[in-house]
Amino acid sequence: MPKDLNSKAQRPVNHPIATLLRLLGPGVIAGAADDDPSGIATYSQAGAQFGFQQLWSVVLTFPFMVAIQLVAARIGRVTGKGIIANARMIYPEWIVIVLVSLVVIVNTINIAADLAAMGSAITLVAGGPGPIYALGFGLFCAITEVLIPYRRYSHVLKWLTLVLFVYVAAVLTVHIEWNIALFALVQPKVEITKDYLLIIVAVFGTTISPYVFFWQTAQEVEDMHLAREKPLVHQMVDSGHHLKRMGIDTGVGMAFSNGIAFCIMITTAATLHQAGVTTISTAAEAAEALRPLAGPLTFVLFSLGIIGTGLLAVPVLAGSAGYAVAEAMQWRSSLESQPLRARGFYAVIAAATLMGAALGFSTIDPIKMLFWAAVLNGFVAVPVMIAMMIMASRESLMGQFKIGPAIRIAGWAATLLMAAAAGFLLWSLFV
Repeated sequence: MPKDLNSKAQRPVNHPIATLLRLLGPGVIAGAADDDPSGIATYSQAGAQFGFQQLWSVVLTFPFMVAIQLVAARIGRVTGKGIIANARMIYPEWIVIVLVSLVVIVNTINIAADLAAMGSAITLVAGGPGPIYALGFGLFCAITEVLIPYRRYSHVLKWLTLVLFVYVAAVLTVHIEWNIALFALVQPKVEITKDYLLIIVAVFGTTISPYVFFWQTAQEVEDMHLAREKPLVHQMVDSGHHLKRMGIDTGVGMAFSNGIAFCIMITTAATLHQAGVTTISTAAEAAEALRPLAGPLTFVLFSLGIIGTGLLAVPVLAGSAGYAVAEAMQWRSSLESQPLRARGFYAVIAAATLMGAALGFSTIDPIKMLFWAAVLNGFVAVPVMIAMMIMASRESLMGQFKIGPAIRIAGWAATLLMAAAAGFLLWSLFV
């Protein structure tokens, strides 16, 4: 074969989709994990209780979500360290302890709620004891996260994100009055009541969640080590490529996350709310309520989605807690490490997962736990976001890669949005 023809045959083809897939990673996984069973329950409750009137909240949070996740990603890629490892360098020890404690407590409650929802979903489809299923899912998630190296595990998580498309399919199986939905989107009816504000804080909390910040920062560090690269603050070569990649990855991931949330809310608004079903406490309850109204196909899609998103979100929740504690204690923290070389890190992951599973056997109401996990995330997000914004603006940490005016304004706006929502809720509880 002539040399030129051989070269042509071996020349790689840069297909646009293949190129995009190579750019996607931590941001897409973080965005998909954000739509966990707790999120599904929250979006379902918003749609059931208020119909199309809260669709605006999912649209509003998108630019703020992108901004704060870009801050998280940049902290990891520029410094080569996680959020808590950076916090230790500029904050007093008591602030670090408070941040870590809040994240671990909320993540463990969130894991318990998600596992309970997964167990309930299996029970709806196949029957049997939900807590036993929840424990089985917890053991499975803990074992796989500990034993599978990051380079393989990240690919598994990336493919698991596809399960969220079942909620796009669910939209296609029900009748939606799009003219009413779009009108409510652009001219929503906002209520200053305790119930309305409670749902708003829950939606904001499950959309802009602390565990997603920690995960994306840590995975940028993991990817950097895997590629044998140095932090951008020490190696400016190809920095433009990394910043562009993080922007695309985060933008696509958050658009995916909020798009799925929109599908869940509009499906339950068009079915449950229209039928007068206004109280949904769990994701599994939402699926069960949909069965007589939207048919068995929508019910099955919702149930499968709960299980799939749980398998994606529980490792992210546990991993985020593991990174936070290990960085605070200055332990080795990497999903690429062998278990015996990062015993403390993996012990936290296993403990958070199994404690969450054990809560399913307690007297704590898993129905309330699922919703309140989202509300707690809304409160905990505020101090974490403040800490991140200060870190990302520090030249001593970020060098020339400290965040610019656009991300700084959007990031602080997101922080103020979360603080305002939490403040209004507290105000409504005492008036």
